[in-house]
Amino acid sequence: MVVRTELDRIDKKLLELLQKDAKTPYSKLSKELGVSEATIHLRIKRLRERGVIKAFQAIVDPEKVGKGIVAIIAITADPKKFNEVLEQLKELEDVYEIYDVTGEYYAILKIRVGSREELARLLDKIGSIDGILSTRTMYVLRTIKEETRIKIS
Repeated sequence: MVVRTELDRIDKKLLELLQKDAKTPYSKLSKELGVSEATIHLRIKRLRERGVIKAFQAIVDPEKVGKGIVAIIAITADPKKFNEVLEQLKELEDVYEIYDVTGEYYAILKIRVGSREELARLLDKIGSIDGILSTRTMYVLRTIKEETRIKIS
């Protein structure tokens, strides 16, 4: 069980600002929050140490780097082999998200590829994993909303 980290008003606002632009200078953050740059530095360090901030990274437009095709794949698996299935799925390069879910399916995958041929090859690879009983693929026509920021309340 993950323990929720207690955040004060400054931590919450700092996280909102960093999610908008992680390259915001400490001087600008300190002015916006009314605290010193040293305080900003220490708070970011503490938030990283506590695992609240997992990483600082660039958000890349998938279409501009040749990964414009998105598909969602629902998987059913042999329950005895499910952990091994998950481990193999985690190793596949174009699988970007894996969710262990309740209901009719065991896992939901989000994949990104550059062409229908790549999609077909990846589906073949996924289908050949020992323990996968069936897959159901949904080809994404349009992305209406895709948010990377987390609302902090």
